[in-house]
This record gives sequence, C-alpha cells and structure tokens, in this order.
Amino acid sequence: MVEYTMKRSLILALLICISCTQTRHNDKLQNKKIGIESRNNSSLVVVSHPLMQHFLCILRNRNTKPSDFRASLEKISEFLIIEATKNLHTTVVDVETPIEKTICKCIDPNQKIIIAPILRAGIAITSVAEKIIPDAVIQFLGMYRNEKTHEPVWYYNKLPATLDNPSDIKVFICDPMLATGGSAYEAIKIFLDKGIKEENVTFVCVICTPEGLEKLFHAFPKITIVTASLDRKLNEQAYIVPGLGDAGDRIFNTAK
Repeated sequence: MVEYTMKRSLILALLICISCTQTRHNDKLQNKKIGIESRNNSSLVVVSHPLMQHFLCILRNRNTKPSDFRASLEKISEFLIIEATKNLHTTVVDVETPIEKTICKCIDPNQKIIIAPILRAGIAITSVAEKIIPDAVIQFLGMYRNEKTHEPVWYYNKLPATLDNPSDIKVFICDPMLATGGSAYEAIKIFLDKGIKEENVTFVCVICTPEGLEKLFHAFPKITIVTASLDRKLNEQAYIVPGLGDAGDRIFNTAK
C-alpha cells in the first residue's frame, strides 16, 4: 500500500512538472505571437480563474447595467489585488489562539505601500485595494486621453516632491484598461523619477493589449503587469478589441 502511494505521488509530481513546463512553453509562444521580447525580469500575470472569466463576461456584455458592471468589476478587482500583492514582505509574530500559542506571518508593518489609481476609472479597483491593504497610501493620478492624438493629458498630480526611502516602497498602479499604454507609461515614469525601483512597480488592469504590453515592457522591463485578459488588439480609434467599452463611462453611468 505504501509503495502504491509513493508511485502515485511520483506520477502526480511528474504530471505537474510536465504541465508547468508546457505552461512556460505556451507563455513563450504567446510572447512571440504578440511581439513581446522575452526578458528575464519582465512579468505578465493573466489571472484566468473560472470565476474571474465569469465576471469578465458580465463586464464585456454591452447590456450589463451600471450597477452590475460595478459589482462585477469589484469581484474581479479582488482577484487581481490578491494576485498582485502575493510578494509583499511578511514578518513573524507570536499569536495566542484559544487553544495555544503559535507563530504566524503578517504583512511587515514597515512595508510601505502606495496604491495609485489613474483617474477616473482606476478608483473602482482602488476602492477594493484599500479594503484589502488598509494601511496603504493612496496617491491619485489624473489623466485623460486626447481623442485626436490618443496621447495622455495630465490634469491632476499630488505626489509629494520627494518620497522617504523610495527604494523600499511597493507601488500598485490601477486602471481597468491598458490600451495604448500611454497613461500607464506616464504613471510608471513619474514614480521611477521619485526613486521607486522598477521591480517594485505593479500595474493592475482588467484587460490589456499587445500594443500596450509592448510599450511598457520595452520601457520598463522589470515591472509586473497583473490582468484578467490579454485582448486581441487596438482598432483604428485606439480602442481595445474585443474590449468592454469605456470603463469610466460604464462605472459611473455617464455613457452617451
């Protein structure tokens, strides 16, 4: 019986190893397909949990009501933020349970965290993030897209002139959509200019495009991007295809 169990465990471990190898191989093929060079420190994380895909389906549906859109976006944001923060520093603490004393891990209280939503749609993800990471600092970044040039235009930035110990700060930039990558590029650059380490920056979005990924990874090869979907492309108007429409309008019910 023991021998059978050992054989079964070895077979399971082998299958898992093969699966992981195939996943890495598929990722490399996908990277080549979308024109993103393979870089040792770059990281694209696509969270493909079935529930994530279910709520994404609701977001894509043009007939989804604003209230249902917001509710589904909130659910997706929970998945994304949990994935994005999985490498936060932890510290060991002694805890007394109702049964006995034990050792637990908690987020290091000295870990400095900034959540930076790109206004206005990024607020939807940040409202979830601030509940999961209650001690994080919220720094709003305001940009809108020039509809003719498709370039970002700044209208709000209250980042302090300097940050204390910036190399130790983790930054999570939030925006439901990564389209051309223009706004994301500006947001990331402003933090790097303050001394934040590139590898400490994570961009959290619901959907993204090959064009946006290429722009960001080309400029910032050490960042991490966490998303629910890599969509097909940008169209002539620089909208994501298949996309989900204008996230800000659908969140705040301001669609014309």
